[in-house]
Amino acid sequence: MCPRHPDRVSYVRCQRCGRPACPECQRPAAVGIQCVDCVRQGQKATPAPRTVYGARVRSGRPVVTFTLIGICAVSWILQLVTDGSWTERWAFAPFIARDEPWRFLTTAFLHSTNPLHILFNMYALWVMGQFLEPLLGRARFLTLFLLTAVAGSVGVLLLAGGPHDRAWYTAAIGASGAVFGLFGAAIPVLRQRGLQATQMVGLIVVNFALGFFIANVAWQAHLGGMIAGLALGAAFAYAPRERRALVGWGASALLLVVLVVLAAVNYGAV
Repeated sequence: MCPRHPDRVSYVRCQRCGRPACPECQRPAAVGIQCVDCVRQGQKATPAPRTVYGARVRSGRPVVTFTLIGICAVSWILQLVTDGSWTERWAFAPFIARDEPWRFLTTAFLHSTNPLHILFNMYALWVMGQFLEPLLGRARFLTLFLLTAVAGSVGVLLLAGGPHDRAWYTAAIGASGAVFGLFGAAIPVLRQRGLQATQMVGLIVVNFALGFFIANVAWQAHLGGMIAGLALGAAFAYAPRERRALVGWGASALLLVVLVVLAAVNYGAV
């Protein structure tokens, strides 16, 4: 009789454990039939497939990428319907972020009322997310986005010029710093895999140069995000296989400390 269904008589035995298995508990295997319990044990013992960077191979859409896009979209709608009060509450400007440090990050989820701003950033996030998230994994990709977003705000802070400069009181909003961080991280990833990074470099140069010709573009955020993305992407891509987690998360923690120290020193100096 089948151990899972004692009321059923079975004339087929599992090739692995030798117990009888009724038709409902039978699973075809490479050799013969296995019971459902043995199949489950085998799946647990089999290591999950990993990418070249150690991330778990997942099917389907990049969940983190689409979640970030969704948050930005909802935030943009709130900016419109609240007549700017949502923007004022979360936007980054050097003069206020010392007392409200969360603005270093929250500003990345805000955009101008011009739909082209959010459309460009979300398209870039969608393209880069589909490339980087499956390779790095959800946790590292999210860490990369968040840290480079903060790095973009730190770039604005460092190059603002102090309380006597107009930039000290000017809000800088948008996911551009994080997007440039993804661009920057893609370069060491491409090179480590033996792929051409020339097109990516060209894309970064063109988009970075546009910041000097288009009004109200915070090129400082682009620069800060890109530098952080290059550094963190290199840590993820070139970490030794046996120390991948240690190097990756250690580099992330180190980058966060560096950003905090840079901001604190800057505020202390002014």
